[in-house]
Amino acid sequence: AGMSEGRVRRGIAERFRPRERVPGAWLGRELQTLTRVAETLVGGDRRLAVAAAVRLDLGLDPSLVTRLRVALWLMEMPLLGLLFGGSWRPFSRLDQAGRERELRRWATSRIRARRAGYQALKRVLAFQAHAEPTAAGVLNPRLTAMGYVPALEPVAPDPTPILAFELPAPGDRGAMEIEADVVIVGSGAGGGVVARELAAAGRSVVVLEAGPLLTEATLPRDEVTAFDRLALDRGVTTTGDGGIAILAGTGVGGGTTINWATCLPPSAELRAEWAIRHGLEGFDGAGANRDLVLLERELGFAPPPSVPPKDRLLLDGAASLGLAADTTQRAALGCGDCGSCTFGCPRGAKRSTLRVHLADAWRHGARIVPDAVVRRLLIWREQAQGAEADVRLADGTVRALRVRAPQVVVAAGALRTPGLLARSGVVHPSLGHFLRLHPVTVVAGLFEERIEMWCGTLQAARAFVGGGSEAAFTIESAPAHPGLIAFAMPWEGRARFAGLMSRAAHLAPLFAIPRDPDWGSIRQTRSGRDRIIYPIQPETARRLSAGAIAAAEIMRASGPQAIVVPGEPATAWSAGSAAASGVLPLAERDWTRFRRRLERLDFAPGRTLVMSAHQMGSVRMGSVPSLHPVDPDGRVRWAPASIAGDRTIRGLYVADASLFPTALGINPMVTVMLLAKRTSRTVLAEATPKQ
Repeated sequence: AGMSEGRVRRGIAERFRPRERVPGAWLGRELQTLTRVAETLVGGDRRLAVAAAVRLDLGLDPSLVTRLRVALWLMEMPLLGLLFGGSWRPFSRLDQAGRERELRRWATSRIRARRAGYQALKRVLAFQAHAEPTAAGVLNPRLTAMGYVPALEPVAPDPTPILAFELPAPGDRGAMEIEADVVIVGSGAGGGVVARELAAAGRSVVVLEAGPLLTEATLPRDEVTAFDRLALDRGVTTTGDGGIAILAGTGVGGGTTINWATCLPPSAELRAEWAIRHGLEGFDGAGANRDLVLLERELGFAPPPSVPPKDRLLLDGAASLGLAADTTQRAALGCGDCGSCTFGCPRGAKRSTLRVHLADAWRHGARIVPDAVVRRLLIWREQAQGAEADVRLADGTVRALRVRAPQVVVAAGALRTPGLLARSGVVHPSLGHFLRLHPVTVVAGLFEERIEMWCGTLQAARAFVGGGSEAAFTIESAPAHPGLIAFAMPWEGRARFAGLMSRAAHLAPLFAIPRDPDWGSIRQTRSGRDRIIYPIQPETARRLSAGAIAAAEIMRASGPQAIVVPGEPATAWSAGSAAASGVLPLAERDWTRFRRRLERLDFAPGRTLVMSAHQMGSVRMGSVPSLHPVDPDGRVRWAPASIAGDRTIRGLYVADASLFPTALGINPMVTVMLLAKRTSRTVLAEATPKQ
């Protein structure tokens, strides 16, 4: 394009010349461009850009952050911009209309990396702008424009009694050391259940949790703080190609602290499938039935305290189409019906692992260590011996901790467990493979009346399509607060986006959870991070389209002004409402044509929005040594060179959603707990006798 090699070299040298720096490795010039992007997208300023840079720095893999910084640099290089179909002027020198056109070029580019860069910037800036409760010391005007008023529930009069374990002074080598019978890595649905079962049986238990310990009085009360403290990677987790946005929990209690308390036991058909095809003997029998009864009692399965509008339209729409639908059992007693489940439950009504199993374990003497990132497990001669972690102390310093224990239970979740095992020397041909994500598309209806998806019971109903077949899916409401709504909704210009967000209280979202037939994997990057690989294959794409169509049919039966499936470009249908046409992308008026567009949705990275809130299956449990890294009783298999017999590492177990042999098709919390009880029995049966 006429650019000499010397000019390219000078440009690169200029790019890396020392100058003003902001949090992380960001340069002042990059931040200036990011500020212009924020201004273009949502009317943001430098403060918003800095907050977004911090979120990206702390959440994304460093290699992905570097790519975003290079993308911002390219925006200011006119000749390179022309080479890739952009503007001949630097981005920062364009007017608002010109910058909007340039961002739209990135959003719809044929080049995947440009689409991924746009999506990362748009999502984090839109989220940050709408998740903050205040801006410049006053109520966030974006929230007041939509009439958003977060519920402030009272703090529980009987707060969770858990206290963080007071660690000993460092030894001669600078590391803190403690001993236990069992060390558990992770404190979510699986780790919490195992901790309770073992501590109640008299075992000496240490629980290591990478996230913070927040009880009722210290739980976040706003969206941005909740994502900062209780969401994995501060909510910016994504697949390596940027194609799927992933939401997962961290902190003591894991995902149970911030989930919607939905309790759906695995179906009889699925339990039989896992028992017969994958060798989980007894999972379809009386023993598992007893575990389910115990879990129902422990969690206090209860109907929703109310059925808010978004769930009422799901029930009514499904009924009009002859689909099976019902209200959902939940793990919440005395629920305040406030809508703040995503931030944790200050009332203490949600029967999370934090509130139930971990609290019980703590009463029985379990030592809980928050802010402890486990670097590796200690394994010697095929025998587990403990774990090493970096612990962030109250004063901000980080110290090494070594826990000596003859039994180790890994419950770090499907995204973190395989990498931890691999870094600790565990070798298995299927380790990290067969990852399922329950990928979903969002179908949002725009209604004349206020829906306020963030109010009331966050998930009160569900519908089932397809019976017990492999291609069946569950349709549920997808409640969100303003930041996550802005993250997901399509952007086609600042004014149009602001208009759409001002009507966020009128949006009702649905999604369809498929049993993904294909799978991905977890791989290690050079920086030591876990990269999520999950290309959407044709059959998964077909099921996503079928789910979007079913959700749209239910939505249409409820009488919306319009329906939109977010993406680039978005796919929309309008009932002819002038109010809807002013804020939504160009919409079809003919339902048949809209339905055909849904059949042809493009699921390439950066096209149709795809999200995941359920991750499972990366360290599968089962009877085939070469296909299942964990045996049917929860023991980790060992295959240093080839599979020769069925060898396991003594004292090493797994108890989280990574165990799932297949995708589940429903919310996984109850199933995780069922498998955790199964693993607990193995750990107790193989306990090392005390001398």
